[in-house]
Amino acid sequence: MTKDPSKADPDPALPSRNKRRYRRYLLDIRLSVSVFREAGQSHFWGRSTEFGEDGIGGTLTGDLEPGEVVSMEFQLPLSSYPLKLRAIVRYRRGLHYGFEFLTINPEQRSAMQRVCEMLSATGVSDTSGK
Repeated sequence: MTKDPSKADPDPALPSRNKRRYRRYLLDIRLSVSVFREAGQSHFWGRSTEFGEDGIGGTLTGDLEPGEVVSMEFQLPLSSYPLKLRAIVRYRRGLHYGFEFLTINPEQRSAMQRVCEMLSATGVSDTSGK
C-alpha cells in the first residue's frame, strides 16, 4: 500500500507552531510601544512579563490587534542604551500581548543573547515549561 503524498506525516525536524525557537525568561522591564494608524500615531507603555531572543510579552495600556506592526523601545539589563525595534503583534489576551521582533541588527542580537544567558545562569525560571 502506498502513502498519499498529500497526506504525508509532518516533518519532525520542522518546528511546530506551538513550539518556540528560543526559550522565554521572566523579565519585568518598562516597554514603550508606538503604532501608526489611519487616525495617526498612538503611543502606549507597559511592563514586560517574558523575554526571549526573538520576542517579548507584556501588558500594555492600549489596544493593539494581532498582525499590527509596532515600534518598541525598552532597556535591557546589562545594556547602557535602550533597544529600539520593530515587532509584530502575534497574540493578544486581554491587555497582554506577545510580540515577535522583526529586523534585529547584530548589536541588538548580542545584547539579547547576553541577557538570556544571564537570566538562564541566575536561575530565573523560564516560561517554556522545560
